[in-house]
Amino acid sequence: MTAMTVRPAAAAALAAAATAALLALAGPATAAPVPQPQTATAETLAAAHEAAVAPDTLATLSRFFAREGRVSVAAANPRIEGGAIPVSYLNPDFVAGRAGAPVARLEFLASRAVSSDGQPAALWTAKTGTGWQVVNIATGDDEFRYARLGAGKLPGGTVFREPQTDAWYVAGGERVLPLDEDAVRAVGERGTTLAAYRARVTKAYGDKLPGSAYARQGMAGGFEEAAPDTGATPPALLAGAAGVLAPVAAATALLLRRRRRTAGA
Repeated sequence: MTAMTVRPAAAAALAAAATAALLALAGPATAAPVPQPQTATAETLAAAHEAAVAPDTLATLSRFFAREGRVSVAAANPRIEGGAIPVSYLNPDFVAGRAGAPVARLEFLASRAVSSDGQPAALWTAKTGTGWQVVNIATGDDEFRYARLGAGKLPGGTVFREPQTDAWYVAGGERVLPLDEDAVRAVGERGTTLAAYRARVTKAYGDKLPGSAYARQGMAGGFEEAAPDTGATPPALLAGAAGVLAPVAAATALLLRRRRRTAGA
């Protein structure tokens, strides 16, 4: 198969088409974010998978994979590999020091998509006012690579992302272990204790939580528009991902390009 050559104007048109299609997938914006489940159940995983393999989703993926001209829309032939997995982020309640709060909370469910030419992407699926929907498409396969790394490094632990630094960890018992170089820089190659990690993130983000003066100034808790690809999330983003993704996707159709890094610390 030979990938077609796409001129800049055509590439922009393809990207716009993918954006418009994702708008349709996300549905109308809701007045307020829909709370996400605290845990992933067989039912929610099945619902996320169903949304990922829907014909409209696969059609959107074809346009997404074709946006740079590496493959044509007709030849992209995307497929969903395996089932959906839960993806957790650093928990603001943990940062705030609330008793019993786990270090991470479920943000969305991810399904791995692959095009005919091998491009990977992650479909982020969240609960919306009209059911489970794909609310974002991100290039790369970070969610799945780090899930595998975490399971190997600390079986039974919780793999999570600290979005403020784009660092990935696995936590279990009283230990927090790094899964990438950003996490190693933060906690060292051997990791740290849960208490020490809490102290670090509380110092870094404790004054930037939702409801803080920092947030009231409009500096935290949302995506007003799709940001350029920097490989990291704004430092104050502690309002969570899935909580804002559905309305944001409906408004801007985030099409993220995640930087590629070597995983495994």
